[in-house]
Amino acid sequence: MAEYKRVMKAPGRQGDIIFSALVKLAALITLLLLGGIIVSLIIASWPSIQKFGLSFLWTKEWNPPADEFGALVPIYGTLVTSFIALIIAVPVSFGIALFLTELAPGWLKRPLGIAIELLAAIPSIVYGMWGLFIFAPLFAKYFQQPVGDVMSNIPIVGTLFSGPAFGIGILAAGIILAIMIIPYIAAVMRDVFEQTPVLLKESAYGIGCTTWEVIRNIVLPYTKNGVIGGIMLGLGRALGETMAVTFVIGNTYQLDSFSLFMPGNSITSALANEFAEAESGLHTSALMELGLILFAITFIVLSLSKLMISRLNKNEGS
Repeated sequence: MAEYKRVMKAPGRQGDIIFSALVKLAALITLLLLGGIIVSLIIASWPSIQKFGLSFLWTKEWNPPADEFGALVPIYGTLVTSFIALIIAVPVSFGIALFLTELAPGWLKRPLGIAIELLAAIPSIVYGMWGLFIFAPLFAKYFQQPVGDVMSNIPIVGTLFSGPAFGIGILAAGIILAIMIIPYIAAVMRDVFEQTPVLLKESAYGIGCTTWEVIRNIVLPYTKNGVIGGIMLGLGRALGETMAVTFVIGNTYQLDSFSLFMPGNSITSALANEFAEAESGLHTSALMELGLILFAITFIVLSLSKLMISRLNKNEGS
């Protein structure tokens, strides 16, 4: 009897205390690492911050021999290529997820889903090499030349599609980024679409709703947080991509026109091209400040996504 009472004795709180301490320690380590990265970036970029101040953000000159540095061209290239990638990738990913969850036959769902997810496993340098040697010549011949001939004479809009057809440039880098982030966004959208209760969808179909009406009125409201999270995941990948962009963006610090056909630069490609050969001093400090700016851009984007999700939840509750 005593042995039975000993076995059935209620467990103590020691396990919960240890588990709670380990979880808090993990969270604290994460915050310390994040703070350490921010502090190290600020310290390393401080000479550049002191010399150029806020004008570093809107100055486009980048001349290492003369110690003249400005981040306008890399910032512009980073934001524009990521925006182009989202414009292309979001509707394509939405269509893929919709097809896999609502329209695809059973025998096709699994192999097609695996094939799309495998695209995310391809190294970025492979995308860059393919973009430079295969995609760029075809893009110049079959897209840039005909589109430039048609669009260049249109006021305002023609400015975006003017200039020679190099094959590489801002638009080409945006398209390569779109191809790279489609697997991430599509996989997340597919997973969250599948979390929608079947009863809700079947009820909507039962009252005569079309597939699009079910997606718009049932699936999207139910999964909006996951959809936004998937889009932000793709945007984060686009903002931080290095090698693929380095191959196809052109790597020039010129911003004479806003043509999407012209070569440009991004923060990641500038760091990849120059950091190894940069002399210690102002050049290295300017590159570290570019890294700090990229960190700030990513933080702002993620904060805005969190604010968007909280507002959607608040409106839904009201």
